[in-house]
Amino acid sequence: MTAARTTAARRDVAVVGVSLADCGRVDDATPYTLHAQAARRALADAGLDRALVDGLASTGTGTLAPVEIADHLGLRPTWVDSTSVGGATWEVMAAHAADAIAAGHANAVLLVYGSTARADVKAGRRGATYDFGGRGPAQFEVPYGHTLIAKYAMAARRHMIEYGTTVEQLARVAVDTRANAALNPEAMFRTPVTVDDVLSGPPVAEPFTRLHCCLRSDGGAAVLLAAEEYVRDCRTRPVWVLGTGEHVSHAALSSWPDLTVSPAAVSGPLAFQRAGVRPAEIDFAEIYDAFTYMTLVTLEDLGFCGKGEGGAFVGEGRLRVRGGQLPVNTDGGGLSAQHPGMRGLFLLVEAVRQLRGEAGERQVRRAGGGLPRLAVASGTGGWFCSSGTVVLGAG
Repeated sequence: MTAARTTAARRDVAVVGVSLADCGRVDDATPYTLHAQAARRALADAGLDRALVDGLASTGTGTLAPVEIADHLGLRPTWVDSTSVGGATWEVMAAHAADAIAAGHANAVLLVYGSTARADVKAGRRGATYDFGGRGPAQFEVPYGHTLIAKYAMAARRHMIEYGTTVEQLARVAVDTRANAALNPEAMFRTPVTVDDVLSGPPVAEPFTRLHCCLRSDGGAAVLLAAEEYVRDCRTRPVWVLGTGEHVSHAALSSWPDLTVSPAAVSGPLAFQRAGVRPAEIDFAEIYDAFTYMTLVTLEDLGFCGKGEGGAFVGEGRLRVRGGQLPVNTDGGGLSAQHPGMRGLFLLVEAVRQLRGEAGERQVRRAGGGLPRLAVASGTGGWFCSSGTVVLGAG
């Protein structure tokens, strides 16, 4: 099937293909290999021919990332995006791609990512650290040891001081996320942990111990979005993009108005408003979780609970697939499943698999046993510098 572009009316947009490349410990692949794996698998998942892909969103490999990735994949796109806002990048790119397809500027857009972050560290290769350098606003903070983890730790401590949030409540996020990972055969770490395990681990940046922090892995992912007229030719159940929101807040920590409020407080309400749904209608959430505090404060800012109520909200078992009131990071998240750098694309892959009923043992079910209908994926970049939120609905 070929579809002529049109600008006469906005088109509905669906995710028609998703995939993961090899993830975890991948010592014999390059980022290009992982990009190609993910792209091929997403196209096969959708059942669409590569020739139909006329849009590409990519970042992170080479000095001309979208150009180099397109050439490696054999694509000649007429719409490209290389937005780079940290971990929120992929939700923001998905929003841009959906807008482009809806407006008729593209018909099928591939979002694709691959990273050998863990293997790079193991081999001592350049670019293997996440220190974000010391340029621009960061030059006034990095010399004093105020690196990425320290910024998140400071924000968590501020929330604890303002609202009485406890380190035990933060630890519950890690415990529940690991319980979800235990149901995912693709997760890197699946052994259950307890609150005591989290609290007694090696300290990283107070109040964080090691299990409060994401793992480092290799891996890749791809998401294929297409206009509504392609859906009937796909082999998968469509998942519709219902609403999106994005927001950039700050770069320097001194420019952050309130360390207890993330940029999801802007991107989330925008996405829900545009989707025409309320947080209370969402069946599960995929939230960027480089640190446990990210999950807690993002839940607040998306509107699942009030500001300052996140500690109580993540009470025992609430975030679990089995028995939880709001399953969160159903694949095990960046804390336990995989985290090859900019993990936002993995949130979209897992959300789509859940909405299509393809999540195996970790499948979320509604009351009565039905499949979920609505999901939200929200990515965060930098040190709460940016946020992208996408609301998805089952076809």
